[in-house]
Amino acid sequence: MKLTRVSIAAFALLLSASALAQDITYDYGTVIESVPIVKNVRISTPREECWVEDVVYRESAPDNGLGSVVGAIVGGAIGNAVGHKKKNKQVGAVVGAVLGGTIGHSVSSRRRGMTVHGTEEVCKTYNDYHEEERVVGYRVRYRFNNETYTTRMDNDPGDTIRLRLAVSPVNS
Repeated sequence: MKLTRVSIAAFALLLSASALAQDITYDYGTVIESVPIVKNVRISTPREECWVEDVVYRESAPDNGLGSVVGAIVGGAIGNAVGHKKKNKQVGAVVGAVLGGTIGHSVSSRRRGMTVHGTEEVCKTYNDYHEEERVVGYRVRYRFNNETYTTRMDNDPGDTIRLRLAVSPVNS
């Protein structure tokens, strides 16, 4: 039962829409004047400039302790070689290892903090602006049934303008 009521309502709506469509007709009016509507627009044009700059930066290699280890080994070997007796060789090796480790660490740290000079390309984008006139629409005057009308349109209609005429009853 509900489906039938819905179907009847839809059918009635379709009939009224088609009845309205029959009351709409089209005709043409004569264009008297079509004047472009001009607006100033600011246009942005990106421009990239690049140049080479001198740069200075600190080299930052990671401290893996290699300088200290190599220094300790070399220092220990030298200390061991300097001593004449077994006891002197042991003390010389320990003192040489500590001293060599300290010197190795110092050299390694100084190398990591070295400044390096180089060049680097740097680019920056600038916007250039200029004003330009653009047509944003048309003010159209036209004549239909001995009456003059004015409207605004996106495009120039040419010599004639298509008009939609709708007829509807007026209640008195």
